[in-house]
Amino acid sequence: MDASHQDNAGGGPAPSGAEFSGLDRELMLQVARYLEHANQLAGAAEGRRRRTPLGQVVSDHLGVDAETVPVTQDSFPEHRLADADIALNKLAEDSGGTLIGVQGSDRVHHAFSDLVSSPHHPFEPGPVDYSSRPTGPDSTRQVVTFGIWLLAVDGVPSAVLLRGARPESGRMAAELEVLSPSAGASTALLQRVRALMTEHSVLRGQVLSFAMSDYGATAGATLLPRPEISRDDVVLPTGVMDQITAHVVGIGEQRQALRAAGQHLKRGVLLYGPPGTGKTLTVRHLVSVTPGVTVVLLTGSTIQLVTEAASLARALQPSIVVLEDVDLVAMERGHSPQPLLFEVLDALDGLDGDADVTFLMTTNRVEVLERALVQRPGRVDLAVEIPLPARAERRRLVELYAGELPFSADALDAVAGQSEGTTGTFAKELVRRAVLRAALRDGADPVPTDEDLKSALDELNSAQHTLTRRLLSGSPEPDDAHDDITQYGGGYDFGFVAGGPMPRDMPYSSTVSFVGDDSSQEQWSDQADEGWNDDSRA
Repeated sequence: MDASHQDNAGGGPAPSGAEFSGLDRELMLQVARYLEHANQLAGAAEGRRRRTPLGQVVSDHLGVDAETVPVTQDSFPEHRLADADIALNKLAEDSGGTLIGVQGSDRVHHAFSDLVSSPHHPFEPGPVDYSSRPTGPDSTRQVVTFGIWLLAVDGVPSAVLLRGARPESGRMAAELEVLSPSAGASTALLQRVRALMTEHSVLRGQVLSFAMSDYGATAGATLLPRPEISRDDVVLPTGVMDQITAHVVGIGEQRQALRAAGQHLKRGVLLYGPPGTGKTLTVRHLVSVTPGVTVVLLTGSTIQLVTEAASLARALQPSIVVLEDVDLVAMERGHSPQPLLFEVLDALDGLDGDADVTFLMTTNRVEVLERALVQRPGRVDLAVEIPLPARAERRRLVELYAGELPFSADALDAVAGQSEGTTGTFAKELVRRAVLRAALRDGADPVPTDEDLKSALDELNSAQHTLTRRLLSGSPEPDDAHDDITQYGGGYDFGFVAGGPMPRDMPYSSTVSFVGDDSSQEQWSDQADEGWNDDSRA
């Protein structure tokens, strides 16, 4: 039998080339064309955007196809999320608006335009996402972190998506996205929201500090109780507090007269001096006597948020921006470090002259700042030294900490004369040790005597307590060398002066002080826990 007529594996004859080239070939070509066309249609259908059920709701509200409406966006820091929530709620109350949520896979990662039309996700109306945000030291508010307001402001329909920041997903700020038939109406609506955020801000008149997240962005604001520090609690040389108060508080109280005379209101104040002499306590006193003034506290790594703080201070004036230990932190920008002092000065430059904003800075090492300040004249218009207490101030400090304890005037005079070079922290510890001696002797109801006070002083002045004395007084080594932060010779950023040696007096600087007022963010937070009403006066 011819090979061409042999049975194939299925038992039938194998087609010859001539037989295969007939009708079967034409049929196979038609099938191939059909399959190709079907694949093209399937691909087109796969990529075609479809209005989602949510998009239908939004379209019905707008009166036009939401897929054809442009999106107008705005963003703001996460700590203003409560303000945005309040603003949108007020607009909804005035216009009879409604709030809806979104239901669907990965909804928080999609833009508003993707929520109303999508080739893959049929997003639907669903529950609103909420989260708690502080509105005061002891109060919170449930705010929308993902939800859509359907509004009709001034008769123009609009849909506003509010979403909170998600730094873990790369979204560093909170956002507003607006859909409206009129692009001009969208812009006007965002401006209205901004104005309401400022008018009804929960941060206005508060004392707050910024916190950093693990993703390099601000994690929001911590609202702190306003301290209660009286003038008598702060022991400074005669006239020093009056000078500072007149500049920080007095200018604010006379703002109308100064503006009428064409004078500027913004001011930069620098308090400098050794650790433990009362710089931070002075700041806390100023904050306590300015109720209603917005206070933003920056210290340590949060100083890098000075531009953000200045923006908030400008919006919520009258305000005070406190920058503690401005000499201690330098940050890298690109591959070359730039001291944050320059960013602080730039923030001052960015304020209008009539802005009632005070930049209140403290430093233990003014010598490393002086050149930069001289190169930028006018940014700091008052620099006040807070020196080591003289004999009269040392006596007042011991008397203050002693309170009602029965020490004689002669004993207080003797202590003041034998404690030269010390600060309020030394006086505080001295009184405590005197009371401890009496308690060890008398039991539960101690009555310290002049002899107890003298013995405690002798103990602290003894050779074996040299380091303790230095730690309490914040005294650096005599040959302590200081670095100029305006100079950079290369090297690494150690978090103090880029490329420079680690400051030898670091253990006694205010950021890591064991006792005393010139401390870092932690102390302000700790004071918040205690109502800022402790008796620390150094």
